[in-house]
Amino acid sequence: MFDRFLRSKPQSAAPAAAPTAPQADLTAGDTATVRRIVAKLEAMPPEQARLLAAAAYTLARAANADLDISDDETAVIERELQEGEHIDEATAVMVTEMAKLQAKTVGATEDYVVTREFKAISTPELRLRVLRACFAISAANGTISAEETAVLNQIAEELDIEDAQLNAIRAEYHEQLSSVQTIRRMTSGA
Repeated sequence: MFDRFLRSKPQSAAPAAAPTAPQADLTAGDTATVRRIVAKLEAMPPEQARLLAAAAYTLARAANADLDISDDETAVIERELQEGEHIDEATAVMVTEMAKLQAKTVGATEDYVVTREFKAISTPELRLRVLRACFAISAANGTISAEETAVLNQIAEELDIEDAQLNAIRAEYHEQLSSVQTIRRMTSGA
């Protein structure tokens, strides 16, 4: 998903000084895997790390729409973050877990703010890809509930996704919509 953004790209002239992330206090008890992940995140340019964090949170927000983030939804988030192979599996797992924790604990407070920040720092193409990934996450269990649909609509609105684009993505997941599944069950007599 982040293939295009995570490639090296020219910096704009005289960027404003961004606050630096505090260096991790690695102790002897930390595993080599944790040290590698922390080093990879700290080595990432701040703009890329910010984009990754905002996108991961937006994905976790979609997963948490029904107040439960399943293992299937978690796996889809991890896969989406690894797309383009710029983030390895261990890093994707850690970023996913951090985003899930934030979505579960500060969700209502941060949902709008983080999604709007993602909109401000991403391209229209990436916003569409993230929305499509949000649909895939919501459909991970085979059904997109009414609660999930409402959150997906909110995310699309906050990302300024046009109705035609939202409807095209929704059409890809038509059969997973709980309302469609209910009608099919009713009409089939099941």
